[in-house]
Amino acid sequence: MRCPKCGCEESKVVDSRPAENNDSIRRRRECVSCGFRFTTYERREELPLVVRKHDGSKEPFDREKLMRGLVRATVKRDIPIDVLDKLIGDIESELRDHGTTEVDSSALGEMVLHRLADIDKVAYVRFASVYRDFKDIEEFSAELRRLSGE
Repeated sequence: MRCPKCGCEESKVVDSRPAENNDSIRRRRECVSCGFRFTTYERREELPLVVRKHDGSKEPFDREKLMRGLVRATVKRDIPIDVLDKLIGDIESELRDHGTTEVDSSALGEMVLHRLADIDKVAYVRFASVYRDFKDIEEFSAELRRLSGE
C-alpha cells in the first residue's frame, strides 16, 4: 500500500478490525519510511448484481432507484433515511451472501415488502400498491386484509 504522504510502497499494519457494517476490514497502517499513519479499507471483490425484469430484460441493481421508490412510499412518515439505507444494505448483503448475481424483480420486491412490513405498515401498502400494480380498490383491500391477518 503506497503511503499518501511520501509515496513509499511499504507499510505495516498497526490495527485491523471490521468496518462499521461488517462488509469490509478497516486497517490502520504506518509507513516504514516516514512513519505517517493512514487508514485503508479492504473489501471483497463483488460481482455486479443484475435485476431480471418481468419482460425478460436485465438491468444492473440500482441502489438509488430502490431508494427513490422507498422514499416515495415513506413520504410524510417518520422514517429516517438511514433506516431505508440499512434496509437496502440488508437486501444487498443477503443476495451477495447467497452468491446471487441475478435476482428477479419480483423476488427483489418481495424482499423489500417483507422488511418494510416490519418498519411501517402504511409505507408497506404504498410500496405494494406500486410494486404489485393494483388495478382497483379490491386489490388494495385484499392486501390490507392480508396484512392485517399476519
